[in-house]
Amino acid sequence: MDDLKKRLSNLLTVKSIVTVILTAVFAYLSVSGHVTTDQFLTVFTVVIAFYFGTQAERKVRTGGESS
Repeated sequence: MDDLKKRLSNLLTVKSIVTVILTAVFAYLSVSGHVTTDQFLTVFTVVIAFYFGTQAERKVRTGGESS
C-alpha cells in the first residue's frame, strides 16, 4: 500500500504534470492539423527523453530502483 501511495505522489510532481499536459496539447494540435507529424514527433521525443532521462539519473544518484 505504501508503494502505491509513493507512486501516486510521484505522478503528481510538477515535472510529471507538465509532461502530461504538454503531451495532450501536442496530441490535440497534431490531430487538429496545426502541427505536422514531424514537428509533433520532434517535440514529443525531446520531452519524453528529458522526462525519463531525469528519472534514470535520479535513480543512479539515490542508488534506488523503481519498477
